[in-house]
Amino acid sequence: QVQLVESGGGLVQPGGSLRLSCTVSGTIFGIYMAWYRQAPGKQRELVARITTGSTTIYLDSVKGRFTISRDNVKGAVYLQMDSLKPEDTAVYYCNEYPGTWSWGQGTQVTVSS
Repeated sequence: QVQLVESGGGLVQPGGSLRLSCTVSGTIFGIYMAWYRQAPGKQRELVARITTGSTTIYLDSVKGRFTISRDNVKGAVYLQMDSLKPEDTAVYYCNEYPGTWSWGQGTQVTVSS
């Protein structure tokens, strides 16, 4: 069973940046990968997706601020988050797209002054 470990979250002021990392115990070659987030009281939502050819799509509210990338050799997926806003506060998870693997623990991102 594939295991997902997310890291890199924390408390940051509005306008700040964070870089999230996700390590996958299995291979990610040939697999679409994605970052998701879940804010308190809300459903989990897709934040960004990256194809095997590194084509990306983003949630409208994060376009121009977040960048997803992948390293197939390391089995890792990253999310660079810039110009963070309070509404980005959530637990962030990575998974394959459309999210059929077992979920990891996620990493908490809190944007607050």
